[in-house]
Amino acid sequence: MMQQITVLGATGSIGLNTLDVIRRHPGRFTVYALTANTAVEQMLALCREFRPRIAVMADDRAAEKLERSLAGEPGTQVLSGQGGLCEVAAAAAVNTVMASIVGAAGLPSTLAAVRAGKRVLLANKEALVMSGKLFMDAVAESEATLLPIDSEHNAIFQCLPPGQVRNLAGAGVRRILLTASGGPFRNHTVDELQRVSPAQACAHPNWAMGRKISVDSATLMNKGLELIEACWLFNTRPDCIEVHVHPESIIHSMVEYVDGSVLAQLGSPDMRTPIANGLAWPERIETGVEPLDLFALGRFHFERPDLHRFPCLRLAAEAFESGGTAPAVLNAANEEAVAAFLGRNLRFCDIPVIIERTLAEIAVATADTFEVILAKDLEAREIARQHISHVH
Repeated sequence: MMQQITVLGATGSIGLNTLDVIRRHPGRFTVYALTANTAVEQMLALCREFRPRIAVMADDRAAEKLERSLAGEPGTQVLSGQGGLCEVAAAAAVNTVMASIVGAAGLPSTLAAVRAGKRVLLANKEALVMSGKLFMDAVAESEATLLPIDSEHNAIFQCLPPGQVRNLAGAGVRRILLTASGGPFRNHTVDELQRVSPAQACAHPNWAMGRKISVDSATLMNKGLELIEACWLFNTRPDCIEVHVHPESIIHSMVEYVDGSVLAQLGSPDMRTPIANGLAWPERIETGVEPLDLFALGRFHFERPDLHRFPCLRLAAEAFESGGTAPAVLNAANEEAVAAFLGRNLRFCDIPVIIERTLAEIAVATADTFEVILAKDLEAREIARQHISHVH
C-alpha cells in the first residue's frame, strides 16, 4: 500500500535525507505534507518536486511568501503556525510522520502525530527528553508505532528482539552500549575549548548535520539527550547504559546480553540508513548509501567519555535521575546556551556552566501535564538568558 508521508522539518538534514529515500521509491511513498520554519526558497523547490497536498511554514510571513510563490501552481495548500504543523501531523490521510523539527518547537506536532495513532519516525529527541513518561503514555494509549531514527537508537532497536523493545530483562539484555563520535574537539584540552569558534563546532568529522545538533555533538550534550531518550524508548535507566566514544562512527550502538553476546549495528555514517529502516520497517529497502568497506577502515577505536572536559553528559544523566521537569529545564537551558554560542554571545566552554546554573536555580516539579512542562521550559529559558547576559 502506498504510504502517505508528512515530513515535519523538511528543509533540515533529516528532512532532506528522508525525501531522498522517498525519491528513490516513487511506487511506495508519496508526500502528503512538507513543513519548514522560514526557508521559503528551499520549500518552494521541494513543493515543485514532490507536489505535497499541504505545505506548512511555522513562520506566518514565510507562509505568505510561499503562497505567493506557488500562485498559479495549483495543488498545494499553504498553512502556517503551530496549528498547521499539528494539522498535517494528525491528518487522516497520513500513514507516517517523520518528526524532525529541531528542539522543543517539535513537541506539539510530534505529539499530535502520536495522539492520532500514526507511525511516528522520531528524529526529534527533545520531544521525548522534555515529556518522557507523558509522551510514552500517549504512544501506548493511541497505539501509535514509535520508531527511533537517531542512528544510535535505531541501532539499538535493530539489535533487540521484535516485541521486546521495552522489556530488556525479558529479552535477556544486560546493558546497552551507546556510541558517541566524540565530536570535533575530542582531543582538545580545557584551555583549547575556551577558544573554539561556532564554525569549528559545526564542522563534525563524520556527519553532515544542522548547526544546533553539531554543537550538541561537540559538547556531548547530544549524547546526554540520547541517553535520556534511550531510557524512555527502551524502558531502562542510565546505569544500564554505558557510553563509548567511537570516533569512526561505524558501530552505531550495541546491545549486550546476559549470555555474553554483544550485538552491534554497523554502517556508513549516513542518516538514510535509519530513515529507510523506519520508513519500510519491518522490511528493508535500497537507500543509495555507500557499502561499508571494512578493509579500508582497518580498525575501530573506543574511549571512555571525559566528563571533566565534557560535563554535559553528566548533567543529562543527573537530570534524568532528578525526574519530573528537570530534563525539560536541561533541554531549554541547552537550547538557549547553544543559540548564544552560535551568535557569538557565549564561549563554548560556558555552555555547560549555563545549563548547570539554570538547573540549580529552578525547582523540579512533577511533570504530570504538558502545560507544566511547557511552563518550566519557558521559565528555564528566561533564567538561562539572564545567566548568559551576566557571563557575556
